[in-house]
Amino acid sequence: MSAKKKVLVYECISGGGLAATGDCAPPDAGLLAQGVAMRDALLADLQQLDDVIVSCVATRHAPLPANLRRVRPILADADGHPLAAADFLAREAHGHDCVWAIAPEGDGLLAALAAAVAPERWIGCTPPAIRIAASKTATRARLASHGIRVPRAWAPGRPEPESAGPWVVKPDDGAGGEQIRVHCDFAHARDDLLARGGQGLTSTAETWIDGIPLSLSLRCSRREAELLSINRQRIAVATDGSLAYRGVDVGVMALHGRTGRRLAALAERITAAIPGLAGYVGVDLVWQPAAEVPGDLGDASHATVIEVNPRLTCAYVGLSAALGRNLAAEILRAHQPEPVGLVEH
Repeated sequence: MSAKKKVLVYECISGGGLAATGDCAPPDAGLLAQGVAMRDALLADLQQLDDVIVSCVATRHAPLPANLRRVRPILADADGHPLAAADFLAREAHGHDCVWAIAPEGDGLLAALAAAVAPERWIGCTPPAIRIAASKTATRARLASHGIRVPRAWAPGRPEPESAGPWVVKPDDGAGGEQIRVHCDFAHARDDLLARGGQGLTSTAETWIDGIPLSLSLRCSRREAELLSINRQRIAVATDGSLAYRGVDVGVMALHGRTGRRLAALAERITAAIPGLAGYVGVDLVWQPAAEVPGDLGDASHATVIEVNPRLTCAYVGLSAALGRNLAAEILRAHQPEPVGLVEH
């Protein structure tokens, strides 16, 4: 009888990874709720596997629910003085065959977690792929170089654009709707960007794309991508231009229709553009339909890619049940570390 595989799940927000050493204050309620939902969905899939022993980092702010009785909790804040996230994960990884982390890309956090774990244990994207996807600027440049449509951007020192229309300023490595501001024209966006730069904040300015905000759920392996679901994001823009994420509606479009097939082809192109994407990956895009077609949103050539999320996203929650597949099991069993030399081009 073969030994069971030991899998460690570390969702950084619910696992205390965003707290400073010795700081036991609860994390932001909205971010915590999203993190817990993703964590529990992943654990629910993994605990169904008879050949796997699942452990999960938890805190007093986010204990494991009773329905995850097969999951062994590891209390990160048991001594009141948690290690930095990467150091903590490096320590815990040695007792497990696989590590599956969920964390924001901002401030290099997700890349640092990936670098702290041996490649043969890490489930997910490689550190080089994470670093590209974590930067809006790097992502735009990489995708544009492969002929994929992205928003037009501006940086200080470059000629100022003449075209009218709204612009958006956001952290270059932020996630979700944090600190995003939509401006009515370029001049206001420029001033916002320069002010943030004066405060030492790394930000980016790009054209605001009107259309339907969608996301793609992908299962990636090496340079291939399977489109799992096409989702609609609920995005709200306040009168002051601040943007808020209100959730996601999963599976809003058939995968095997004309648009589904073309978005699947777009997913393949994104995977080829960013080698090292692996496991579950999310892609945010804006759809600009050329014409209204019943049951269809138009041509995939009108998709503008906004960002790539090299990790689980909120759209994972309930996705296995909706598809009738255990996605965590598929990703875990397909895991193969990326060979050295195939991660950056």
